[in-house]
Amino acid sequence: MTASFEDQVAGIAALNDTVRRALYLFVANSPDPVSREQAAEGVGVQRALAAFHLDKLADEGLVDFEFKRLTGRTGPGAGRPSKLYRRSGRQIAVSLPKREYDLAGALLARAIDAAERSGRTVRNELKRSSREFGRSLGEEARGRAGKRASRAKQRDALLEVLREHGFEPRPNGRDVVLANCPFHALAQQFTDLVCGMNLHLMEGARSALAVGEQDLQPRLEPEVGQCCVKFCAAS
Repeated sequence: MTASFEDQVAGIAALNDTVRRALYLFVANSPDPVSREQAAEGVGVQRALAAFHLDKLADEGLVDFEFKRLTGRTGPGAGRPSKLYRRSGRQIAVSLPKREYDLAGALLARAIDAAERSGRTVRNELKRSSREFGRSLGEEARGRAGKRASRAKQRDALLEVLREHGFEPRPNGRDVVLANCPFHALAQQFTDLVCGMNLHLMEGARSALAVGEQDLQPRLEPEVGQCCVKFCAAS
């Protein structure tokens, strides 16, 4: 599950301290889990201060910890186990405006893999993978809207899901424009490919909703400074 924008910012904010940042880098660059004593010595601070900041990093999920006796001894007299820290698997990336290049890479990789197995072109498979992902977004929106939700509620739920993925949907009369392209840099270099991917994604999202035929029709209508796809109300 993708972390929320607030959680991502909080994770980065946790490193906005010179000592805490140094401790994180020390732990991240260590091949083995490190104790509070080792971390304190490594960055030149007192053990109590190192322990405080390491636990703050753990609270934010930036480091993991375990308890282990460093002497290797067990039983009575072996001493208390030490708290050892290692970098966690959490990834943090904040971009303003939001970008989702990992998603673009996943859709393209899926298309290439499918093309090798099916013999169809990569573009055809990209159309398929984009529609499938878009449909999953539409199904997520339907789930959020709840059973027997009105068309308007389903529409609002979809726009909220798209907002979380960085498309920044905004009403424009009866239409909805997508004020941001999460794949901006790729769209600048490979416009036809990425705009087509966006269109098929939105078609898939709409297909999962019980909206009227006149509502949320995705169309390619490129404009400077926004996504190339717009949801249009049929005339």
